Amino acid sequence: MRFQTPLIPAELKRRYKRFLADAILSDGTEITAHCANPGSMMGLAIPGNRIWLEPNDDPKKKLKFGWRLVEHDGGHFTGVDTSVPNRALKAALQNKEIAEFAAYDDIRPEVKYGTNSRIDFLLTSQGKPDHYVEVKSVTLSRQEGLAEFPDSVTARGAKHLSELSTMKAQGHDATMFYLVQRTDAARVSLAADIDPTYATTFKAARKAGVEVLAYSCVISPQSITIGVRLPFEE
Repeated sequence: MRFQTPLIPAELKRRYKRFLADAILSDGTEITAHCANPGSMMGLAIPGNRIWLEPNDDPKKKLKFGWRLVEHDGGHFTGVDTSVPNRALKAALQNKEIAEFAAYDDIRPEVKYGTNSRIDFLLTSQGKPDHYVEVKSVTLSRQEGLAEFPDSVTARGAKHLSELSTMKAQGHDATMFYLVQRTDAARVSLAADIDPTYATTFKAARKAGVEVLAYSCVISPQSITIGVRLPFEE
């Protein structure tokens, strides 16, 4: 998935009201950017961080910049846009780049299911059970090489796990797909100390037969694409 407009570097001044961030461009101009991330962004929204912004000239948009990346020491990046995982996975599914899902012929996003829920992707193919796939963006890292989910309490995330368990009990296949938007992570785990309820629900979902997949991302100021499968430590 290539960015529509070339990204430009900036220095983060502050992130506030969840969806807003003030930043300083390389020429000293101070701007306000849209932050497409409702989470805590633990460890990412630190004043002084080098970030990358996507400019736009859309007259319908009030803010002319969108915050897309955080750059870390060593040339590593973290993607902060929570809409990216679904878009990146959709492209990968259509191109049959995810081995575990390559046998499915039909890919349907945002299908209603469960209790007032929509599954990120419903995969179907003649002669196979329907496969429900939920996607989560992973950006937290508190230990070198380890990415963790979630970065804050997520009742919605726990609900999704329960919904997947229900689909599995009804005879369908179900997978929780964690897309790690960090280039410095080699493995993935749960941040059970941040959200014990999510961790408990995760264990119940695994016992019910819900599968877990974690994949890395290849990230640069030009694009974000899905990389290789990562080990998930339970």
